[in-house]
Amino acid sequence: MSIADWPAAERPREKLLELGPKALSDAELLAIFLRVGCVGKSAVDLARELLQEYGGLRPLLEASQNDFCKGLGLGSAKYAQLQAVLEMGRRHLSATMKEGDLLTSPDLVRNYLSAQLRHQPHEIFAVLFLDNQNRLISYEEMFYGTINGASVYPREVVKKALAKNSAAVILAHNHPSGVAEPSQADQRITRRLQDALQLVDVRVIDHMVVGDKEVISFAERGLL
Repeated sequence: MSIADWPAAERPREKLLELGPKALSDAELLAIFLRVGCVGKSAVDLARELLQEYGGLRPLLEASQNDFCKGLGLGSAKYAQLQAVLEMGRRHLSATMKEGDLLTSPDLVRNYLSAQLRHQPHEIFAVLFLDNQNRLISYEEMFYGTINGASVYPREVVKKALAKNSAAVILAHNHPSGVAEPSQADQRITRRLQDALQLVDVRVIDHMVVGDKEVISFAERGLL
C-alpha cells in the first residue's frame, strides 16, 4: 500500500502539518525528504531500511557523497538536496545569533558550534567574533590540524579581532576523538589567547570544546 492510501493522520506530510515536525519519527522525517519509495516499498519503508543500514539519522546525514549515494533510492541529486538543507539550518542558526546577546543564549551557541564542528574529521580551531552587544559579527575557522591537534597563533586571532572591530570573542575547537573534555594544552592556549587579546581590550567570553555528544564550556567549568 502506498502512503497516499494511508489514513491522513498517518501520512508523514499531513502529520507534520497537523502536529509539527517534533511529532514525527526519524523515519517519517526522512520519508518526507525522500518523497518517494521504490518498487514494493513506500518512502517510509525505504527510510526505515536506510536508518537501519546507516545506524541512525545522524550517520546518514553526515555520510560522504560516495557512501550516501550507495544507499538504495539515493543519488547525487538527493545528496545535493541534503547538503542544501543542512546548510540552510546552519545559516538559520547564524542569523539568529546575530540578532541577540549570546551571553544569554548558551544553548544556541552550543547548537551552532556543534553543527559546524562535530562532524569534522580533523581538529579545527574557530573563533566567534562579537560586537559590544555580544552579537555575532562572524564565525571564522582559523586553524586546521591533524586528528591530534591544531597549531594556534594568538597574533593571527588578535589581527582578525582588530580588523573586525570585535569587542569580544568565543573560542571553539572540536575533538575528533569525540571526547569533549578539555586537555591541559587546551587550557594553555586559552590563557595565551586571553593574554594577547587583553592587550587590545578584547574579552574572551568562553572557550567551547565540541565533542561527539556534548559541548563543554570553559566558563561554566571555571577555567577562564
